[in-house]
Amino acid sequence: MRKIIAAFDGLRYSSSTRDFAIHFCKETKAHLVGVFLDDIMRTSYRISDAVSGEGTTDDRLGKLNKKDQRMREASSADFAIKAKEEGLSFSIHHDYNVAIRELLHETMYADMLIIDGHETLTNYAEPVPTDFIRDLLSNAQCPVVVVPVQFKPVSKLIWLYDGQPTSVHAMKMFCYVLPEFAGYPVEVITVKAAGKPAYMNDHKLVREWLKRHCPKAAFTVLKGDAETAIAQYLKSVREQPLVILGAYRRNTVSRWFRPSMADNLIRNLKLPVFIAHNK
Repeated sequence: MRKIIAAFDGLRYSSSTRDFAIHFCKETKAHLVGVFLDDIMRTSYRISDAVSGEGTTDDRLGKLNKKDQRMREASSADFAIKAKEEGLSFSIHHDYNVAIRELLHETMYADMLIIDGHETLTNYAEPVPTDFIRDLLSNAQCPVVVVPVQFKPVSKLIWLYDGQPTSVHAMKMFCYVLPEFAGYPVEVITVKAAGKPAYMNDHKLVREWLKRHCPKAAFTVLKGDAETAIAQYLKSVREQPLVILGAYRRNTVSRWFRPSMADNLIRNLKLPVFIAHNK
């Protein structure tokens, strides 16, 4: 039995993360762990809320903390109720220290992580993917599925293949972690520049390997700029795909000048994205 973890901010509970996690675990009969990042520095209120108004600051602070505790308890209770209703094997972790450190530690002992791309673990909204998600994707020790705010069950797999070891590694990890999805429609997409031969790099080897895992896979070669061509193509897909791609490997400086493919997909398309990298 594999172990899939789903990460939550109990003060801003993501029902999408919950529903995607249940969807994957039902398909794979994996054990589901709800990881609630109850960072002691994370509150739903601001300091100004505690130092203004009626009563003493200690009284106001106590009431605000109790409200937060009730919110966290309600979030984990909802997760437990839904998991029981679906007959899943599950458990719950409450992590109280620095959220990103706790979650990265959890990924060392997980087969896959599911998280909402909008998670910030702060009171502030940020552009997607958030700083928290960027840090997570750069350092996670297991594959990560970044999900949109609205749940739709996956009905197709799309593997973005560029001929590099990182993209092959991502598909290998997917097949090893979620082999039950091999029966879904699978499409392999690559992009070639205008004027280049319209065939995939190492196409014989790719087909030979993939035939053992997804024998009915279809292959599509697009022309043009990779990021533009792939985004346009994915918008035309009628099914609800899970997009599989490789390394989130650029450092902070280089991503500032040229966002990664993963950033663009998470930001512009409301699709779940499976990301795995080898270091």
